[in-house]
Amino acid sequence: MPEKKARSVAVNRSSVSHKVRYAIANPGRIAPHVKRTARDTWLRLRHPDHVDYYRAVMASDAARSPEAAVGSKTHDRWLALGKMQFDYLREHGLSPDQRMLDIGCGNLRAGWRFIEYLDAGHYYGIDISPDILIAAKSTVASRALQGKLPHLTITQNLTFDFLPDAHFDVVHAHSVFSHSPIEVIEECFAHVGRILRPDGFFDFTFDRTEGAEHQVLREDFYYRTSTLVALAERHGLAARFMDDWGTRRHGQSKIRVTHRAA
Repeated sequence: MPEKKARSVAVNRSSVSHKVRYAIANPGRIAPHVKRTARDTWLRLRHPDHVDYYRAVMASDAARSPEAAVGSKTHDRWLALGKMQFDYLREHGLSPDQRMLDIGCGNLRAGWRFIEYLDAGHYYGIDISPDILIAAKSTVASRALQGKLPHLTITQNLTFDFLPDAHFDVVHAHSVFSHSPIEVIEECFAHVGRILRPDGFFDFTFDRTEGAEHQVLREDFYYRTSTLVALAERHGLAARFMDDWGTRRHGQSKIRVTHRAA
């Protein structure tokens, strides 16, 4: 593990000392951070439920830029992050005949590549934000992917109650749990096994810490690997840390969940 990465997973970004050091080292980011803190505080007061709160965050961010709303500061970075996700799953055996559920599909940063590659009707994207799904439909149109019949659905939770049993070969959640409190993650673990095929797998990224678990602005959540692995196992799933994802230029880590029998 590179030294820079090793330091980053030990940092508690919610601590006052870290915030002071960061402000001194990055004075130009103080004003944007203060502005975002004020906005997020107002949104939390209006939306106590986390899903409702984060939907409001996405609406605010998407109004300025759908690509920035999913964490891409430039179009080139949007393309690169999408390709990174696509290439990784291709290397791990994703084939056109498989069915894929993309949790938090956003404006299809990676989704358009999966839609293009998979057989027609085999891509299902869900998101909590109607604003970002409108942007996703624009991506489908701009990439001329209408013939692939992607399913794009808004959702309020991660119970997957509208989806059939053992239907998906691959379930994918990129930069979702990095913005989720532990109860949302547990809800997903409690239900994802039902919709996952016996030989299927569920990949998700998360912000990893090796110190105290913490959150920043109720938007960014940092978890220990052991916490998420144990939580998955509590719901009858097997989970393992994906070391090969760490070779990519991405700040988050990845875990793969399968049925325990698999």
